[in-house]
Amino acid sequence: MSDFDFPVVLHPQPEGGFVVFFPDIPEAITQGEDEDEALLVAADALETALSMYVDERKPLPVPSSPMKGQKTVSPSALECAKLGLYRAMLEQGIRKAELARRLGWHLPQVDRLFDLNHASRLDQIEAAARALGRHIEVRVA
Repeated sequence: MSDFDFPVVLHPQPEGGFVVFFPDIPEAITQGEDEDEALLVAADALETALSMYVDERKPLPVPSSPMKGQKTVSPSALECAKLGLYRAMLEQGIRKAELARRLGWHLPQVDRLFDLNHASRLDQIEAAARALGRHIEVRVA
């Protein structure tokens, strides 16, 4: 389980399909024709909502524990690394400009690092983590 594995609620609709929402992230809501599609689009809704938190420089929600049998959804591994980096930056009170200074990067490079839609390189995320006194762990479960 990742630090960004959020419980999801799939609410069946009378006309068919499912409305999907996250109890911990009210901004993330979507729908799908069947359970598989609903879970697939739920990941997109989750990533979009978490991007809004990053854009607005808000603390990220912490996932609650799922109830027995409840499904969970998490962003991709790369996005989880970016979100973990963002969380560490907020915890330390570091602003993007300070991170750019520590890395010797231009501010737009740091901005792209926190853009969940940008395909950042893992070595860049690792460098930023080191600049914050952290490291990236990758596991296959």
